[in-house]
Amino acid sequence: MQFSDIPGHIELKNQLKSMVSANRLSHALLFSGREGSGALSMAMAFAQYLVCEKVNGQSPVLPTEVSLFGAEQDQVSHSPEKGEDSCGKCPACVKSKAIAHPDIHYSFPVIPKNAGSPSVSSDFFTQWRNFISANSYQNVYDWLNGLNEEFKTANTVSNKQGNITARECEEILLKLNLKSFESGYKILIMWAPEYLGKEGNKLLKMIEEPPADTLFILVAEDESQILPTIISRTQLVKIPSFENSEIAGYLINHLKISGERASAIAAVAEGNMREAILSTQHAAEDWLHFAREWMNSILKNGPVAQVKLGEELNKIGREKQKQFFSYMIHLMEQSMRFSALNKHQDLLQEKEQEFTDRFSGRTGFFQQEAIIGELEKGIYYIERNANFKMLFMAMTIKFYHIIKYNSLILIN
Repeated sequence: MQFSDIPGHIELKNQLKSMVSANRLSHALLFSGREGSGALSMAMAFAQYLVCEKVNGQSPVLPTEVSLFGAEQDQVSHSPEKGEDSCGKCPACVKSKAIAHPDIHYSFPVIPKNAGSPSVSSDFFTQWRNFISANSYQNVYDWLNGLNEEFKTANTVSNKQGNITARECEEILLKLNLKSFESGYKILIMWAPEYLGKEGNKLLKMIEEPPADTLFILVAEDESQILPTIISRTQLVKIPSFENSEIAGYLINHLKISGERASAIAAVAEGNMREAILSTQHAAEDWLHFAREWMNSILKNGPVAQVKLGEELNKIGREKQKQFFSYMIHLMEQSMRFSALNKHQDLLQEKEQEFTDRFSGRTGFFQQEAIIGELEKGIYYIERNANFKMLFMAMTIKFYHIIKYNSLILIN
């Protein structure tokens, strides 16, 4: 992966390249960014940049021209070129892109293949290569859920969390103590170090005093879940969320989405590339229809319609439920904007404008703000495997009181 494959983040890319050119590269980096920020993509692009033969001046010596009379040919030595990006064409770049470079190692959470037998990343490397090649903006849930579906283990992802095992740490030490095969660097990209428990203490000495030209890149979403002893030995690199324009541009250029639809998806995704890509894959879902049905069941149709809608939404799965709540938050934010400024954003479709107009007519700014707060809590609970039908009915009752009586009741 090249830097050019990742939209935006220009300042960050320049910062990483300047660390290399100025010889200020730390031996352990922590790439920290929220879900969908492209932290893993950035780590992979940076690793490819480091091993690129053009960047490191390892391109072969080439003749300038063929001699007609067999005289010794003039030669051009290719000196290091710290360019804007890796070349993407040398053998090192080709292998990096294919996730097959022998000096770039990956570590990530796994689930046991067999009960009582700890697994390591190399056991699932074929699945990992396919997973990342398809979409490097996915999260740990996507990865572990995919493994569970493939192997049909008794330990489902919902009640058996993946982890990075002690045996995995031992394999990392073994790999990084070997000499590099091709490039000047040995690089370990550890995805989701939050899943590294006390076993991570095995890596402390290696992280603090690694062999020459050895680089750790940890890629995390939540720094607070990482062992403090590991964080203290790393240099933090903050990965910002994407701008809406960057997400829209990516959807247009890479997924061939129309400009209008890409802008609408980007507005709902709020900087999360994963959510934006998922939204394009589930385009048939009419979230506005569900939004209308929900509000009508609260204000007009009553409990029977609420139960029916809850059962319908329960069937679409956890990720789509989160998408629907995110879409509702987007509509509420537009209602707040309309309540405060009496005008819509251009990205809203005509039917969405009609919805926000009517909703703003029944609710005020602070009621809409309270509903957004409940929807955000709803996403939080869905991520923690709450019973959706119970959650949906509890939220429906809260919305009724917020809208009807301008009050917020608490339901445990």
